[in-house]
Amino acid sequence: QVQLVESGGGLVQAGGSRRLSCADSGRTFSWYAMGWFRQAPGKEREFVAAISKSGGSTYYADSVAGRFTISRDNAKNTVYLQMNSLKPEDTAVYYCAAEFGNTGVLSDYSRRYNYWGQGTQVTVSS
Repeated sequence: QVQLVESGGGLVQAGGSRRLSCADSGRTFSWYAMGWFRQAPGKEREFVAAISKSGGSTYYADSVAGRFTISRDNAKNTVYLQMNSLKPEDTAVYYCAAEFGNTGVLSDYSRRYNYWGQGTQVTVSS
């Protein structure tokens, strides 16, 4: 069973940094490709970043490429999202998600992901 718990959200000033974590309490974390998504008020959930099972491949939305970095530590069953140069438009609830059965091509399609965390709020003030 996969249970994902995000942490690290909060209030940050524009231009600042924040690191989100997502921990899985199960024993199969390394079986899953992992992704981060976000949802701002009144908007649809959107893809942010994804990482392969081994951590060797990553994929980013254009809006965060060069500012955000996704990484994972399979020994700690944790995936991270390092967010730098934050902008007010990055304000959203951030969710981590796990994709079972990934064959190597990382996806930005939310329905490919089988398990989701409860989300953590990130607010960027101008």
